[in-house]
Formats: sequence, C-alpha cells, structure tokens
Amino acid sequence: MEYKNVKIHKVRFIEPGNLPYRKSLKNLYMYDKYIRTPSIGLLTLATIVNQRDYDVFMYSESISKIKWNDVLDADIVFIGIFTFNANRGYELAEYIRKNSEAVVVMGGLHASMNYPEACGHCDYVLLGEADESILELLDTLENNKAVDFPGVAYKENDKIINTGWRRPPENIDIIPDRDLLYNYQKMAGHNTIWAQVHASRGCPHNCDYCALVRHFGRRVRTRSPQNVVDDIKYSIEFHDKRHHRLAKMLWITDDNFFADRQWAMDVLNAIIDSGIKYQFTVQARYEVGYDDEMLDLLKKAGFTELAMGIEFLEDEAFENYHKKSTYGDIVRSVENIQRHGMRVRGLFIVGADNHEKGVGDRLADFVIEHNICGVLIQSMYFIPGTPVYDTHKDKLIHCDWSKYNGNVVHYPEKISPYDLQLEIIHASRKIYSFRRLIDAIIHKRGTEQLLFVGEYFWQKGVRADLKAQLPYLKKMTEKSGLYQE
Repeated sequence: MEYKNVKIHKVRFIEPGNLPYRKSLKNLYMYDKYIRTPSIGLLTLATIVNQRDYDVFMYSESISKIKWNDVLDADIVFIGIFTFNANRGYELAEYIRKNSEAVVVMGGLHASMNYPEACGHCDYVLLGEADESILELLDTLENNKAVDFPGVAYKENDKIINTGWRRPPENIDIIPDRDLLYNYQKMAGHNTIWAQVHASRGCPHNCDYCALVRHFGRRVRTRSPQNVVDDIKYSIEFHDKRHHRLAKMLWITDDNFFADRQWAMDVLNAIIDSGIKYQFTVQARYEVGYDDEMLDLLKKAGFTELAMGIEFLEDEAFENYHKKSTYGDIVRSVENIQRHGMRVRGLFIVGADNHEKGVGDRLADFVIEHNICGVLIQSMYFIPGTPVYDTHKDKLIHCDWSKYNGNVVHYPEKISPYDLQLEIIHASRKIYSFRRLIDAIIHKRGTEQLLFVGEYFWQKGVRADLKAQLPYLKKMTEKSGLYQE
C-alpha cells in the first residue's frame, strides 16, 4: 500500500441510520422509525479524539440529516456501523470516497466482525474497541508510517490485511461529550429519545447468538462508580435542560450490568449517596431476580424496571443456544423482581430450531399472564462472527443487512419463514391490542401509562414493516420447497 502524508485537522464522525432521520409527527410517539437514541459508543470515540488538537464533530442520522458541506472537506471521516445499518454505512462511505479526499475509516460491531466485507468500502477498519487504536491510527497517518499496529484491517492489492486483535482497553472512564453531536441538545426533548449511560463492557457468558460478547470479550471491565455517577448527572442535565420531558428515564445500556456484583452494588450505592432523584432502567439476566439485596438497592436507587433478556420460553432452546437458564428460572425471577416493586420488560427471540406454529401465541400469553410491561420480539438474528451465524449461514434467505432488524431472514427447521413472520406479527398484535390500550389508559398511571401508549404505536409501526416483507417471504418459502404440508 502507498502511504501518503495526511495532514489531519478536521475529523468527522457519522452514525448511519437504516432509515435516515426526517421530520415527522411520528417522531413524537414512535421510536426507531425516523428517530432513535444516538450511539454512545461512537460519541465516546469522538470525545477521545477531541481531547487532541483536532476539529471534531459528529453527525447521527438517528436525529438529524448530515451537513455534507461540512463533512466532505474533512481530512478523515469515521463511520460506525451495526448490522442493521451496515448497508447505509457502506453507501455513505462510498459517497464520501467519490466526492472527497478524506480518509474513510469504518468501525463498530458489524465492521469488526465482518471486516473483509467492510474493507471493500473504506480505507481502514478499526477492529473491536477503538479507544486506543483510533489515536494510534491518526498518529500513524500524520507521520506517513505503515499501519502495522494491532487493531486494524485494510485491503491491499485485493488482499485483506488484518494486523491482529489488540487487548481491550482497561481505562474506560470516559464521559462522552454529547455537545459534539450535531442537533443532539435540540432533539433531546423528544420523549422517544432516552438518556443513556454505558457503565461497563464485556459479559462472562457465551450465548451463541450474541455478538456483543465477541466484540467486547468475556472479561468484564468497569468504569469507576463516581465516573458513572458523573456521567448520569451530565446525561440527565443534558436531556432535561430547556426541555419538558414527560418520560424522565435514564437507561443504563450495559450488556450485563450485574456481572461484577460488588461493582454493581458500589455503583448503586454511589447513585443513592449522590441524591439523584430519577427513574432508571437497565438490562439484566434472570439471575439478578434471585438477589434480594441487589433488588432492594435497585429500588432504592430509583430503578423502576429491568429489561430482561428472556429470549426463549423453552428449555430445549436455552440448551441449544448455550443460554444457561430454564423456563422455571425465568418465571421465578420475574415474580421476585415484581415483588420488589419493579417492572420487567421482556426481550424475546423467535425462530429457534425447535419453534413451530403457535410460538407467537405462547409468547403473548406469557407476557400477559406474567404482567411483562413491554416487549421486543425479534426473529433469530445472525451476525457474522457469531456461532449461530456459522452454523446457520447456509440457511440464510439473504444478506440484505437492512432487513436484519427483527425480520425473519432464515429458513427455520420446523416453521416456514412466512409463517414465522406471521407469528411475530400476531404476538405483537395480541400484546398491544386496542383493548389492552384502553385498559392501560384507564388503569395505568404516570410512566407506565405513557410507555404503553408509546409502545402501542411503536408496535403498530413494527408490524407494518414486518407485513411489508410478507410477500417476499411467502415467495421464498414456496421457492424453497422445504415446507410442504
């Protein structure tokens, strides 16, 4: 590769949107149509680079359009992608390469785990967590040196070069500077955008479908409790300043906040000692539901709900995908969390190899019977680099990454793609029926009422998108010949 001396002054970061932001009344009540909470990860990298003497700014298509007259004269542009927005990320990268002299660098979960593909659309891919490698890349380019340090992939003479994976960073006490993101303060008043803080990285478990453990590793690394509290205070002030938000809630987005029990308790005690009065939600595995001391602390700190990765309702599915739980474990955990006065939100996956017709009814009945306060239902997802992708890649219908957002994208063992998509639609409609909406308006109060109303309209939008894929899935089901009665 020919290395040119790059004088770097202007650095821009871009978060693509699968559906780029546009003004719409739906943005007031429907999440993830044309609006969503921007990426904390990419904003963290922008903050790291901003500590150097560079002109740094970020755009997110989750909340705004990109100002191209500002981006195209940048010296280097970083684009972060997940699987669902990878296609849009590639489109933006190609546009910049065609219309600008900027060095284009991609990163994020999808680019890292599918770097041979990503390398075809940019100059470099940063692999894994780039807190350290991003500065090393900038120094290397400015000094006209070969990019030979760990954590980078690039294409040279049609050959993919991978310089090796680097150790994950240990010091992650970084508070993202939200003011670096164009229009964020203006858009923060939307109730469809939640304050977010990411307090730890990594997960000790090894579920086959989880890409995050492959990206962040199985060793948990944490921010100091005081640093987390400082970030929480800043995030709350940023979102509430000059705004009258109905949904005053902050989401701690860690993949497994409770993996380091003592640290989690230290963070909760620090929140309590800080005097912060706010509502919090956090993702959780079922095990936390057995920890009464932890649940008491959560309630005291202001946590009103836990978003539990339930995933399946069948012991066979748990075992097949190396998820160490059982149906009985889930039920006992949910009931105990609720006894401590907190809601449980359920995250579900359908399309496991053992799933058949009726899986949607079973899921919906479970949610209603156990008073699960909200749901995310997705078909089994397949991110390159995960075990489930490797075992099922021959069963994928397509690799249109923009459809890897909850749609059925594979040929399941015991139910057709078309019928599985119908099951998801049916479960959503049953949980978020008009009758249950009226019941929520009459009987629920405060945040619970607001959340159900918002999710009712969000789920309507989700179902509309799922329905739009039905003709294609029916065609592919018939074409496969795998599901003859």
